[in-house]
Amino acid sequence: MPLHETSKGRKAVPSFINGSPLPLDDSRLKPVFNSPDADTPIHHYASATTADCSAACNAAWEAFSGTTLDTGRSGWKRASANTRRDIILRAASLFEQRKAELIKAQKDETACAEGWAINNVVTTVGYMREIASCVSQIRGEIPTIDKPDTFAFVFKEPVGPVLVIPPWNAALVLATRAVTSAVGAGCTVVLKSSELSPLTHSMIVDIYHEAGLPPGVLNSLSSSREEAAETTEALIANPHIRKIEFIGSAAVGRIIGATAAKYLKPVLMELGGKCPAIVLDDANLVKAAVLCAKGAVLHHGQICFSTERIIVLEKVAKQFQELLVKMVSNEQGGTAIHAGIAEKGLAILKDAQANGAEFLVGAPDYAAKNGLKPSIVLIPANANPDLQILDEETFSPSASLYVVSSDAEAVKIANASAYGLNATIHSENMERALKLGRELEYGQVHVNSISVYTSWTGPQGGVKGSGWGRQNAHWGLEEFLKDKFIIYHGKDSGV
Repeated sequence: MPLHETSKGRKAVPSFINGSPLPLDDSRLKPVFNSPDADTPIHHYASATTADCSAACNAAWEAFSGTTLDTGRSGWKRASANTRRDIILRAASLFEQRKAELIKAQKDETACAEGWAINNVVTTVGYMREIASCVSQIRGEIPTIDKPDTFAFVFKEPVGPVLVIPPWNAALVLATRAVTSAVGAGCTVVLKSSELSPLTHSMIVDIYHEAGLPPGVLNSLSSSREEAAETTEALIANPHIRKIEFIGSAAVGRIIGATAAKYLKPVLMELGGKCPAIVLDDANLVKAAVLCAKGAVLHHGQICFSTERIIVLEKVAKQFQELLVKMVSNEQGGTAIHAGIAEKGLAILKDAQANGAEFLVGAPDYAAKNGLKPSIVLIPANANPDLQILDEETFSPSASLYVVSSDAEAVKIANASAYGLNATIHSENMERALKLGRELEYGQVHVNSISVYTSWTGPQGGVKGSGWGRQNAHWGLEEFLKDKFIIYHGKDSGV
């Protein structure tokens, strides 16, 4: 939505509840900076109170439930498949029409490269149209029943109002995908926007309302970091919220999961990754080096699907290493969204250096303010098992390199992680790659691709410490549906 101006002339993103922005209170405004060292905020956002949270949940519930047995189909849960599909498709077209605005908002708020912002818009539209195409395919079942004169039906129903908590690093695509899946399934949404990208997230709400979404179906608010714990618990605890989708770090995911368990709420989570790229000895080494390098440094490594570990067969290790060093040397790592992320990545790299790991290219140092040098760290076979870089997300333009003697050893190292989000294999032998892929403990395995790859027609999600549940297409819709079993016992059915 457009920025609103306060009585003091400050431009801010308001909370948006039941089809209208809430009045701005200057005392509740928080600044948004486009770089950590900026003196002047680019705009502000309204930090929601717990009363705002309650209002958003109430609006979502009223919009969802409507009037009981209303033949006029009041309540979003009764909206026809055509209605839901058509609104999503109109919104997708509006995303394309407002592409320039969406690109600017992402660049302003997250300091991302223009190419990343453009890709987010294009990918978002692809997700939306694929989800829309699946809405009319939602169907129940008619199971057989042994009891005579008895008829059974399994209906697919929306779970109810959903709390969506998206991240800032792919601000547009991940938030929109979550909202679209929930709305497409017949759920209403409370979107808790990231405090780092509130304008980008608010534009999703604005576009959906421009597309004809009824008031209360999609509500949004933000919270300051200091009040986030209180606000988030208030939202999860609200009895109207029936499911939560969270995308973010494993550390915060644990907190969200524990809070949801406290209130017996189901959660769909996509968390961090320590994604491996396995380079076999029959791979196209030049292509593999290019894709591994780009997968490691893209968006300053601030992607859960970033290539964090590279595992190469020793038969081609020397040749591949030379190619990889050359490719990484030519890459620009960009900058982190704020100093804290860059500092964390730097600390992990320094820990590796202090424990004897060799930097084949780069160094634990800055190439620009809040931008780390693209680096490849060689991990020796006898590495200290306490090295942070072994299984801690760096979120920086770097990757660790392992040399192994066999496919089995490659699988062992790849699976030696608390995470299980995404993996890649580089091989010209499809049978070999597929067999190896079946052994990897990851939600997605890509062969001969960059690790930062998604497809809106296939399921996406993690295993182990990378979360559970699946998004995209009909898999995403299923996450927001429940089975209801209704049995009709006829007059001749007996007792």
